[in-house]
Amino acid sequence: MLQSRALVIALILLLGTTLPEVHSKSIFERDRRDWLVIPDAIAAYIYEIVNKMSPKVGQFLVDAAQTPAIVVPRNFLIRETTKLSILAEQLIEKIKTLWYTKVLGY
Repeated sequence: MLQSRALVIALILLLGTTLPEVHSKSIFERDRRDWLVIPDAIAAYIYEIVNKMSPKVGQFLVDAAQTPAIVVPRNFLIRETTKLSILAEQLIEKIKTLWYTKVLGY
């Protein structure tokens, strides 16, 4: 039982999810800056499967996902990946501008 709990906690840490947010996000949404959407969706699918098989274990997953040990690192990752996404978008715009002005001569 202890090994399965450790496995569940490791899985939650790996996928990094808070369940209420998962259902409001779309994997295919354009201009999405949050890189954790796909792991969130995977975690939601795992939760739904586990919850159908055992609601008690499903509740454990919900409780574990709400602990500070999971929420704090996840929020940090979201904040930092958002910063990286903004920087990448700015870099792409600069490259496009250089391409159009210097290479194509527009």
